[in-house]
Amino acid sequence: MKTGIFLSYKGLGANLLHLSYCHQISKKFGPTTLITLNPKLKEVLDKDPNFTDIIYLNKFYKKISDIICLNKFYKKISDIINLSNFFKKLNLDSIYIFYPSLRFFCAAKLAGIKNVYNYPFFKKKNLHLVEAAKRFTEKNLGIIECPTESRINVDIDKVNDLKKNDLKKIIVGIGSSGPTTKWGKKNYSDLIKKIKENKNFYFYLLCGPDESNDAEEIIEDVGKECCESLSNKSISDIKNYIYVSDIYIGNDSFGHHISSQMGKPSFVILLDTPRAYTDYSVNQIKIIPQNIDLNKISHDSKLNPNSISVEMVMNEIKKFI
Repeated sequence: MKTGIFLSYKGLGANLLHLSYCHQISKKFGPTTLITLNPKLKEVLDKDPNFTDIIYLNKFYKKISDIICLNKFYKKISDIINLSNFFKKLNLDSIYIFYPSLRFFCAAKLAGIKNVYNYPFFKKKNLHLVEAAKRFTEKNLGIIECPTESRINVDIDKVNDLKKNDLKKIIVGIGSSGPTTKWGKKNYSDLIKKIKENKNFYFYLLCGPDESNDAEEIIEDVGKECCESLSNKSISDIKNYIYVSDIYIGNDSFGHHISSQMGKPSFVILLDTPRAYTDYSVNQIKIIPQNIDLNKISHDSKLNPNSISVEMVMNEIKKFI
C-alpha cells in the first residue's frame, strides 16, 4: 500500500510540529510520500528514513519528464481538477490530509485514492495545530496517547566536524518570519554579554540572509571570538549546528522546532505566536511578558519586545547555563 501525507502549511515550523504524527503513519504503513507547501522541509528531513519522497508543492511540479502547471491550485475551488491530476501521478492508495479542506478531500477522491482521511470540514477557525493533529492521528491509526514530538536526524560525520572547541554552545534565534515576532538585536546583544559574565560560551546566531546585518552588528558588539552568524548556511547545515549546541534561546522560528525535537532545552520568546507552536515538546519553555494571558496571545498580539527584559530571560535560563 502506498501512503501519502499532505501538510497544508507554508511555515517550516508549522510543518515540523507535525513530524511526530507523520512518523506514526510511516511506522504503521512503511515509508510514506510527504507533500508540503514549504520549500525547506526536505532539507530538514533529508536524513529521515520515514519518507520515500518529500514533495514541495508550488506553482510548478516536475515529475520525470512531465511538468504540470498547478496555478497555485490550493487557493481556488476551480483548481480541484489540477490538484486531482497531481494526486493521480503519485498512485496513492491512502492519503492523510492534515487540514480541514473540502477542496483537498474532493481532489483526492477524484484522483481515485481509496482511503482519504482529513480533518472535519470548515473547522479552520481557532484550530489548535497540535491538538487537532494529535486527535486526528489517534482516531485514524487507533493510537492511545500519540506522542507529540519526535526526533530529527543529522549527518554524524558533519556534526563531528563542527565540534571545534569544548565551550558550551548556544543557538540564539535572532531571526524569524516577521518583524512582530522579533525580540530585537539590542536585547540579544545585551543578553549575550550578560551570559558571558557567568561563563565562557560560544554563540551561533540563527537568522536568514536578510538579517545578516543584524547578526554582524551583534557580533561587533559582543566580540567575534565567541560568536558567529549562520545567515549564509543552508538549513541542512543549520540543523547540524543546532545538534552540537546545548540550548536554544530566541524568537519563534523553525530553529526551536528543530532544537526541541533534538532534545535541547528551547527557550522561546513569544510576542505574537499562538501557544500551539510551543505546546508539543517537553523541551519547549515559553517566555512571555508579565501579566499577559498565554491563551490570548495570537498572531495579532504584536506585544512590545521590551516587555520581556534581559533579566527575565536570564532568570529562565540560568539553571541551564
